[in-house]
Amino acid sequence: MTQDDGAGASRRGMLLGAAGAALLGGMGVNPFMAAAMAKEAGRSSKPLKAAFSNAGLQATWCAQGKQAAEYWGKLFNVEVTWFDGQLDAVKQRSAIDNMASQKWDFVAIQAFGIGTLTAPVNKMIDAGIPVIDMDTLIAPLDSINVHTFLAPDNEFMGASVTQALVDAIGGEGKVIMTQGALGHTGAQGRARGFESVVKKFPKIEVLETQPADWDVTKTVRLWESYLTKYPKIDAAFFHNDDMALAAYNVMKAKGRTDIKIGGVDAMPPAIAAVSDGRMFATVRNPSCRIHGGAIIAGVAAVMNGAKTGTDIPKSIVTDGPVVTKANAPGMAWMEEQFLI
Repeated sequence: MTQDDGAGASRRGMLLGAAGAALLGGMGVNPFMAAAMAKEAGRSSKPLKAAFSNAGLQATWCAQGKQAAEYWGKLFNVEVTWFDGQLDAVKQRSAIDNMASQKWDFVAIQAFGIGTLTAPVNKMIDAGIPVIDMDTLIAPLDSINVHTFLAPDNEFMGASVTQALVDAIGGEGKVIMTQGALGHTGAQGRARGFESVVKKFPKIEVLETQPADWDVTKTVRLWESYLTKYPKIDAAFFHNDDMALAAYNVMKAKGRTDIKIGGVDAMPPAIAAVSDGRMFATVRNPSCRIHGGAIIAGVAAVMNGAKTGTDIPKSIVTDGPVVTKANAPGMAWMEEQFLI
């Protein structure tokens, strides 16, 4: 992932900071103040039409992103039409082919896998439609002219949760990583983060690293076999919270709740699980900021002619903190306000 420079960070702060204020206004502050904040952040003076797609609304992160995009869309005068990826590269490609056959003011897409949507996305770019890439690369940034790429630091997320798990088991023991879809650049980064930590601890034995493709049914099948095969598992890192909680249910059914569990996304069910001890840690992948930021980036491109690399960085890193029992209540509140 390409990090933006200091100037880009400053622009990012102005772009997302003002919008965050608008969102806060919409979540309980005087509605007239919320409208004023939206205007300050660049609310469109005319109705805009945007098309969005993310990997699949079965995933809690994606469902929250849809909710956030639609909410930000109302603030910024954007009608959002959704094309569900259904956690399937072929189905998402069909949906994006359909999207590309229509006219939009801008579009925002989280691809299920890198390289799976390049042709229809290029068709839209060639037609002059700004395309915002979310969370995972549609294609390498030097090969596709997306308006901007909003994504977390996946290596940091993978490393930080893995480090928390390794610390919890004293730097030694048997661990398992359950990956997302292998073609997803976010999953690739999380795996690199995991590997960067465990290689520092010679007493850590990695038992399995199979993917479950973000699919809770596949996760259950994998973990039913793991718990039969391995009498001792000390910790488990999952590439998202949905898979972590699905595996926890299998562990609970088999009386194996001594396994330390870490996930990614810090979704509400995971924050609750960290608070009550079912999960040890998660890390916030800021779905609301990514999907809401895509709205603002699109509006800026259409209404203000914002240019990539001049007015907005080609890559914007949306970072989020590790969540443990100590800070889980505060994270839950911030998420409810669509602030992170």
